Amino acid sequence: MPNRALALAVLCAVSLMVVLDGSIVAVALPAIQNDLGFTPSTLAWVVNAYLIAFAGLLLLSGRLGDLIGRKRVFLAGLGVFTLASLLCGIAQDQTQLVVFRFLQGAGGALASAVVLGMITTLYPEPRARAKAIGVYSFTQAAGASLGLIAGGMLTQLLDWHWTFFVNLPIGALALVMAARLLADDRGPGARGGTDLAGAALVTGGLMLLVYTIVKAEEYTWADTRTHGLLAVSLLLLAGFVLRQAKARNPLLPLRIFRGRAVSGANAAMVLMVAGLFGFQFVTALYLQRVLLLDALSTGFAFLPAPVSIAVMSLVFAERLNHRFGARTVLVTGLSMVALALGLLAMVEADGNYATDVLPALVLMGIGFGAAMPALMGQAMSGVVPADAGVASGLINTTQQIGAAIGTAVLATAAASRTGSLLTEGVAVPEALAGGYRTAYALSAGLLALAVFVAAVVLRDRKAQEAIVA
Repeated sequence: MPNRALALAVLCAVSLMVVLDGSIVAVALPAIQNDLGFTPSTLAWVVNAYLIAFAGLLLLSGRLGDLIGRKRVFLAGLGVFTLASLLCGIAQDQTQLVVFRFLQGAGGALASAVVLGMITTLYPEPRARAKAIGVYSFTQAAGASLGLIAGGMLTQLLDWHWTFFVNLPIGALALVMAARLLADDRGPGARGGTDLAGAALVTGGLMLLVYTIVKAEEYTWADTRTHGLLAVSLLLLAGFVLRQAKARNPLLPLRIFRGRAVSGANAAMVLMVAGLFGFQFVTALYLQRVLLLDALSTGFAFLPAPVSIAVMSLVFAERLNHRFGARTVLVTGLSMVALALGLLAMVEADGNYATDVLPALVLMGIGFGAAMPALMGQAMSGVVPADAGVASGLINTTQQIGAAIGTAVLATAAASRTGSLLTEGVAVPEALAGGYRTAYALSAGLLALAVFVAAVVLRDRKAQEAIVA
């Protein structure tokens, strides 16, 4: 069905654009700081404002798609994201850019939250769905690395404004095509399940949780402010769970957690993304601060990872899932990623990209390219169509929470270890490498926990058969 294939292409293109935006700006941060006068502490809010809005609104956006129609929510989010990209590109001061980044994150959440649910509806046949999820998984898995490359090119060849302007033609074209290609779907309407109290609790709790995590790097985890914010965010989320158990029309029906696949997949996703998102942050620093690569070279240094992910997720993942089962593929893929991070945990200050970094990137790309489609398939297995939007929003939410945790924890660990080595009189390059080795070791530990969850929790035979039938 050509229209179905085109619809999938549009959904994945928009998903890729949103994922790219999370990393494409990272390379442009020094230029943004020089142009708009950000301090090092305030500059972080160019990233944090987007992350807080995106993570906080994903779950609500997914449920809205179930209630008022996923196509409507997708188009609204895409429109907001595209408009906000324009506003970010023309921002004249710090406040404007941070506010517009928050708006951009909100639009990204609306559009992204319903994509996986729409794909599962487009492809009801198990094998066709597995292939479609493989394509979608590639956009999720490789998008961040591609963003680093694109960000380096745009910033170095043009200027930082184009890291936002590049979204305009893509967003405009996607709006036109999506309006034509995506089937209209109408849920029961807002009256069929608007849980305003639940929406307020989960949105407030998630935003505060992500805010707490990103601020922990500044306050430290031992600070009473961090403890207080964390306690309030967890209380809000606990109140949300209690509300969902009692609400007549809950925002997040707790029934979706009855299957081990959904619960285990989301737990594994948090651990996997925490390790891998932190890895990208740390590796970018290692390449620039220790191996002394420039922004553009750093971006291209990541290229083997998305290429390996593309080959595995687009060519082999569906066949492997069909032959061996999603759980086996997932455990094997995650184990390969953990091994790659273990190899990186041995990098030295006088290291070499070709021998110390490149093999790990290739191994990681192969493992991640195999694991991600299997994990996405598990997260959506056994979910009834009426809950597809909220299940899609949930797995995207756990990704963002994992990203926030990984960046904050690994950056703090690396900085702490580097600081300790410097006080002991170790030279700067060696101290930096020592800090990065600590972060890589923690990343490998997080992936090992993900392997354990996949091996122990994800053993629901019916869920596996639904994916690989």
